[in-house]
Amino acid sequence: MSVNPVASPFDPSKQALYHTWSEKKLEHYPVAIEDLLVEISNPKQISPAEHEAMLAICRKTNMVLYAGNTANQADKDIPLAVGKRFGLTQLNSNWLADDEGVTSLTVVEEGTRQAYIPYSNRAIQWHTDGYYHSREQQIHGLLLHCVQNAATGGENALLDHEIAYIFLRNKNPAYIQALMQNDVMTIPARMNEGKVERAAQTGPVFSINPTTGHLHMRYSVRNQHIIWKQDPLTLEALSYLSDILENCPHIFRATLQPGMGLVSNNVLHDRANFEDDKAKPRLLYRARYFDRIVGS
Repeated sequence: MSVNPVASPFDPSKQALYHTWSEKKLEHYPVAIEDLLVEISNPKQISPAEHEAMLAICRKTNMVLYAGNTANQADKDIPLAVGKRFGLTQLNSNWLADDEGVTSLTVVEEGTRQAYIPYSNRAIQWHTDGYYHSREQQIHGLLLHCVQNAATGGENALLDHEIAYIFLRNKNPAYIQALMQNDVMTIPARMNEGKVERAAQTGPVFSINPTTGHLHMRYSVRNQHIIWKQDPLTLEALSYLSDILENCPHIFRATLQPGMGLVSNNVLHDRANFEDDKAKPRLLYRARYFDRIVGS
């Protein structure tokens, strides 16, 4: 039996619903990074009051920062416990993750990981996680937990993908339709010694969950290894999205300190380059999920 999709403000045909939703979304939207931060006593046992405070911010911005009392504790159970507290259970145990399914983001100088930017000290441009995944395995939840920050640098910029959607739609509703095309963004296959390790993935930038009506974004600003549909409207939309990522007033910037973390519905983010203290190298745990924050 087929299920009728729920009415969603992200549907380009739902103008009245969109205007009502967007006005409420922008009303009292946070303006400072401090507005996203909740101090918690124990990230492994987030209290009901702490949980509700964090969830209220997530409902508004699709993300929240927490500061706990676990500075310098290299314990992967911490991010897993935080994720579970927010209903994140469908962990993406990607091929470079550790045995627990959590990824240790730190500079690696040998082995397979050294070829990938997250395991270097280089800058990472704007993206959402898992943009190279298949339609069935998109990343909807993203959690970062800081064990040790870098000596200098490593700042993250954060932008709610729903805000990017609003700016695009208000500029030109046709931009949304262009970026919802099923063939707008292609990630070529990943090859190794002539063998396909990951098949090519083609799909939209913006998509709507037909069951919940939530918005998902699949995007990377990188030029290599992405093939964009070359119609004029798509290229115009991408150009304006680049402007948003440079100038949007709702971009937050934060350098996670030991014991701090980010819980999000896979918002747009980047990472500045950094320099390590060799005695205390930067270490963040990353957990990626196929589900969204429950109640957000």
